[in-house]
Amino acid sequence: MGDIQAYGGAGGPDAAVKALDRLVGTWRVTGGAEGTVTYRWLAGGHFLIQDVDLAQDGVPIRGVEMIGRLRPFMAEEPSEHIHSRYYAGGGETLDYVYELEGDTLTIWAMEKDSPAYYRGTFSPDGNTVTGAWHYPGGGGYDSTMTRLR
Repeated sequence: MGDIQAYGGAGGPDAAVKALDRLVGTWRVTGGAEGTVTYRWLAGGHFLIQDVDLAQDGVPIRGVEMIGRLRPFMAEEPSEHIHSRYYAGGGETLDYVYELEGDTLTIWAMEKDSPAYYRGTFSPDGNTVTGAWHYPGGGGYDSTMTRLR
């Protein structure tokens, strides 16, 4: 019996989670933060893992993010939105909500429709995502991801 069946889950991930497969691979990040990120699936395909190795203003940003639907133990239904939790090497945790509509990826800080968010667009070949982080009060920075593999 697989892990999902052992803990009361059934079936595979839904279409919105599967759509994040476009992110799988290693990407070079440029803009306000620089470095690489790698996305890979956790066994079972319900969660996407992002390994982060960036620097911003000379400060290292390293950590791991787990992305998928929330489904507490024995819950009947998974969460409405795709959530994530980022675990930083310095001990901090950050929560996000992911949404992919067509070629547009939006990542909200904390909750959907937050004033702090990233919005980027996939290129036609899927090998570049160009966008920006937006913060309340007009702050933020441009960010481009280019697929390395």
